[in-house]
Amino acid sequence: METEVTAVASTDAGAVETSAAWLRLKAAATRLQSRQATDGSVPDPADHPEARAEVDVIVAAVAELAPAFPHDAAYLQALPRDFARWADGGFGVPDFLDSLVAFSPQRHRVDGVRHLVVFPMTTQNGSAARHVEALVVETIWPEFIAELEAGDYGNRLFLSLRLVDFTPGYDTNSAVLFPETVAVREVPEFTWGAIFQDREAARYRRVVAAAATTTKLRLSDHAASLLEDQDLAEKTFVMWDLIHDRTHMRGDLPFDPFMIKQRMPFFLYALEELRCDLTAFRESVAIERRLDARAAAGETLTPIEEQTRLHAALVQDAVLFDRIFRFAITGSRVRNYDGLGGQLLFAWLHRRHVLEWRDVELSVDADRVADAVVELGDAIDTLYWESIDRPKTVHWLKAWELVASVVTPNPASVWAAGLPREVLAGPPRGYTDLVMDDEFPLSMFFEALERKMRAVIDSTAGIRGTAA
Repeated sequence: METEVTAVASTDAGAVETSAAWLRLKAAATRLQSRQATDGSVPDPADHPEARAEVDVIVAAVAELAPAFPHDAAYLQALPRDFARWADGGFGVPDFLDSLVAFSPQRHRVDGVRHLVVFPMTTQNGSAARHVEALVVETIWPEFIAELEAGDYGNRLFLSLRLVDFTPGYDTNSAVLFPETVAVREVPEFTWGAIFQDREAARYRRVVAAAATTTKLRLSDHAASLLEDQDLAEKTFVMWDLIHDRTHMRGDLPFDPFMIKQRMPFFLYALEELRCDLTAFRESVAIERRLDARAAAGETLTPIEEQTRLHAALVQDAVLFDRIFRFAITGSRVRNYDGLGGQLLFAWLHRRHVLEWRDVELSVDADRVADAVVELGDAIDTLYWESIDRPKTVHWLKAWELVASVVTPNPASVWAAGLPREVLAGPPRGYTDLVMDDEFPLSMFFEALERKMRAVIDSTAGIRGTAA
């Protein structure tokens, strides 16, 4: 079906994705990508005239669209200068530091506010090539989230977005927009990080609906409501990620919280990501119970408090089912830390008979699940607290023991057999080198589930909220 092309009024960002200027920009950026090397350069001089022509189209389209985004004026004025410097310099490795520093979407966290985003960048879980990508995005910032962020869950760097339209780097599994991915000459101070909650919500709805059917899981009414309502699911994921994101810098942390700077066994990353998710779960339990108690005492909750209470309950469902259904079986088995986190949560609940797989049917004890999930979060928190007084490698060993006490390690694991004395006495890299790519293989349950769910999970690449 052809896209209807519209004109864009100087103050109308709502129609940008169907405007002729945007369609020209998107097409030019896509064509330019085919001439770029992995590092973002255009290495073949024979391609430079065509590359310059594409850049001219992009710059002209940005100028035409800029009046619709007055809140991004500084960025959209800096962007053509970065493109000109790149082209005039012979299309080497691009440097868009000036425009990146000028882009400050975190200053406009108002529901519905849109941004035009154009950068040479990689796309996490998408493309490792630093190609020119273009996006139209929209802020998701409901009132109850604004209240949470202004109160106990402050996170001035967090930005929640909806994908409106995009170039091929985002026609993938990528659901984030991070300034760290942009090609720059030096690393600036990062002031924002964005997650596309519409994509997170849409793939959750598709995968969990299929998994619940496959496992014959009877969802509660409120859990089922997430699968029926994209808007409800998006707001739930905003609350989840708001709390998750800030947790990376909070708590008893025995290490640099910016874990990407370290080379560590992948199960450490599994525990850190799961810790943040389980903190979001725990905080949501506390919020729900606190508001329930006030309502039970006869107090009338405000509309925003009612929204907060509703979504606090839904965050618990989202964390539980996204982790055990989608995370556990998505991606390869090569150091899949998110997959391991899902396996760990499932096995923890199964061993406590909170989650049962019997007569080829999955069931969850709704009355016990919250406390059991919080218990796992407490176990990880205790590991972190105790490890403040431990050497790094001892923390690694204790972390492996925690995971292995719940998820069965690979029969060939050197860690399970006991690391050789010379490795234990040596540098940390020796420990990491002996971790298997699939140190904790899938259980028979997940092997069977993955086979049945593979096509559904593959179908979520590039998913939009309107196509869930």
